[in-house]
Amino acid sequence: MNKILISLLLTMGITGLANAAGDAAAGQGKTAVCAACHNADGNSAIGSFPKLAGQNETYLVKQLKDIKSGARPIVEMTGLLDSLTEQDLEDIAAYFASKKVQGGQVAKDQLELGQQIYRAGLSAKGVPACTACHLPNGQGMNAAGYPALSGQHAAYSEKQLKDFRAGARNNDPQSMMRDIAAKLNDTEMKAVSSYLQGLY
Repeated sequence: MNKILISLLLTMGITGLANAAGDAAAGQGKTAVCAACHNADGNSAIGSFPKLAGQNETYLVKQLKDIKSGARPIVEMTGLLDSLTEQDLEDIAAYFASKKVQGGQVAKDQLELGQQIYRAGLSAKGVPACTACHLPNGQGMNAAGYPALSGQHAAYSEKQLKDFRAGARNNDPQSMMRDIAAKLNDTEMKAVSSYLQGLY
């Protein structure tokens, strides 16, 4: 059943989103304010701020638009995107997508469970393998708007999973991540988040 559902969602995602058309060179000059939290190359040094380097352009554009519109409220970004045009957002996304993410380390005590969840899922709980949408290398699918997860800060990934579970973050297509996160406990979220940090 999970394979059928994921196949359907992938098809809907691929046909439902157009690829972003940003200019990375133009985007570099528009990211000065971003660098304060995410660093100039998108590899944030602080675990609570996401790494944007290497992130899929289509996903980044959607998130930037959602943040600007208020569909995804992030207090730290309040007002920062207000003066930017759609082209500006696409250029910024293209710039960060063109950068290489710097990976981190997986905690040894989280490796086995994290790898199991990411690569095989938890069939007894109805949790599909993360690889179905985010691919074995964690690069996600740009055409479908599924984010790259490899090298992401464990603290950031864990918070996003908890926010999806609580409904505090609800801008996922067809409630897909909310449905999955609802089936994960804190230990499982911590393990898979740590695994993602070391995946690159």
